[in-house]
Amino acid sequence: MNILVLIKEVPDMGKVKFDSDKGVVDRSSAETEINPFDMNALQEAVNLKKLYSANVTVLSMGPPKAENSLRDAYARGCDRGILMTDSKFGGADTYATAMTLSAGIKYLGKYDLIICGEKSVDGDTAQVGAEVAELLDIPHAYYVEKIKSINETEIEVSIENLFGSKQNRKMKLPALISVTKNINSPKLPTLNRKLISLDIEIEKISLDDLCEYIKVDDAGFKGSPTKVSKIVIPCSIKRESQIYRDDYFSFKEAINKEIKSIL
Repeated sequence: MNILVLIKEVPDMGKVKFDSDKGVVDRSSAETEINPFDMNALQEAVNLKKLYSANVTVLSMGPPKAENSLRDAYARGCDRGILMTDSKFGGADTYATAMTLSAGIKYLGKYDLIICGEKSVDGDTAQVGAEVAELLDIPHAYYVEKIKSINETEIEVSIENLFGSKQNRKMKLPALISVTKNINSPKLPTLNRKLISLDIEIEKISLDDLCEYIKVDDAGFKGSPTKVSKIVIPCSIKRESQIYRDDYFSFKEAINKEIKSIL
């Protein structure tokens, strides 16, 4: 079984700054890490690898430094790390990202199952996985909290409570699933894998490699129909509070007085 995991390198959202004028996240303002939701996708792939002797490939699109996240993914149990990196991929919205990732998947060839996290913490759209599946014309399921069974031809999953009900969905392989954080608890890498990951080769894919599967105008900023005009950081509003310690009638009188002053 060949499993493909889609991961994204994201900035630490607790420390990152925003460029309000350009409408973008200033990714250089904070350290980066594997998107937390994608960590669950990676762990689930590693769990399946142990159960079914699967081969796990991790694919990511990003700048050259995103190679560090792929080394981390190897340390956590994947077999192969591939980075799609090209300046022409920059500025991609969810559609252009999905177009590029689906082209990369076609370029790589055979796969049985694609796993991704439900969303990325820097975009929070929860769109890319489903778009990739649609572009590849394969079945997909979102908000998966458990893989109930899987074999060479199909997979059955349990989907998180949506609108008051849960779903069990059975799909033919190849398929894509997007998992929630409830599916597992990511484990720390072993020291040995961590050391080995420092010297492994991270394969690179550029736009030129994908000429058979995607046009230049469909990638990056050019291929993005969605544009962010600006980012507004919500300001904190300070409110004063009053404590009334008297009886009910004094409280009622104070409230009426406050209402009259407003009117």
